[in-house]
Amino acid sequence: MNTFAPDRPLKLGTRNSPLAMAQAHEARAALIAAHPGLSVELVPVVASGDKVLDRPLAEIGGKALWTKELDAWLLSGEIDFAVHSLKDVETLRPAEITIGAVLEREDVRDCLVGAASLADLPAGARIGTSAPRRAAQALNARPDCHVVGFRGNVQTRLAKLASGEADVTLLALAGLNRLGRADVGTPLDPLLWLPAPGQGAIAIECRTNDEQVRDLLAAIDHEPTHLAVRAERALLAALGGNCHSPIAVLSTWAGEMMRLDAALFSPDGAEKVSAVHSFFPGDDTGPADLAAMLLDGAGPAIRAHFDPPDTPAYRG
Repeated sequence: MNTFAPDRPLKLGTRNSPLAMAQAHEARAALIAAHPGLSVELVPVVASGDKVLDRPLAEIGGKALWTKELDAWLLSGEIDFAVHSLKDVETLRPAEITIGAVLEREDVRDCLVGAASLADLPAGARIGTSAPRRAAQALNARPDCHVVGFRGNVQTRLAKLASGEADVTLLALAGLNRLGRADVGTPLDPLLWLPAPGQGAIAIECRTNDEQVRDLLAAIDHEPTHLAVRAERALLAALGGNCHSPIAVLSTWAGEMMRLDAALFSPDGAEKVSAVHSFFPGDDTGPADLAAMLLDGAGPAIRAHFDPPDTPAYRG
């Protein structure tokens, strides 16, 4: 297995989409700033999720399609670490892989592109998205509208919108900011339109047993962000959700306490259940309690898309 050596560049694996590369450059810059003289080489890969764009992600393998190539390279020692959009990383990861650092979070909000607000859309408008959370929230707010499948990177989705395949689409403001395209949409109030778990956060994973690389990454870990996304991912684990499960959550701080505002939807948006819970950060029983509150209040149309474990435990 490849091990850290100070006389060679460290290899940082990344998807090769424009946004993924922007995030990789951000991660590399943070590492070099924390460790002057360190050399970090970017190693791009075309992920499976970038190859098949004509079907929803949940139908072709889920979030693993964003990570499996980089996981294989990481475990074989071809790369030393990998950078990901945390919202695209499976909740439960192999024990051999650890989230060594989470960078300071960008804006968590979604942007509506193509209209000033959902209320401004005409009856029957087409909303372009392939994300179950966005589709369900949109239909919950505007049941008269229609959702059309929209996959691809930011540029691809903007091009589809421009060509008339939909009337509006929804994109993460964090991604637009990182690409210098924040001007294209209208940010949505995150308390009224809850974001995805992990949205806006960049994670760097490494081999669990590589203590030297873990020590390097610890220097750039942003603890408040890491604690927040840990809570959001612990909620996911306790809910037993999957790529078909519309889950939305917003974490905020109130002094030393963390607050999670969360909502579950039926895929058609007809049903919604929401709850709020506050707890001390790092305590995974808080998210588990919130998951129980949500599922206890959910109807069959929502519960059918969740499979909570008997003893939820989030590691990472």
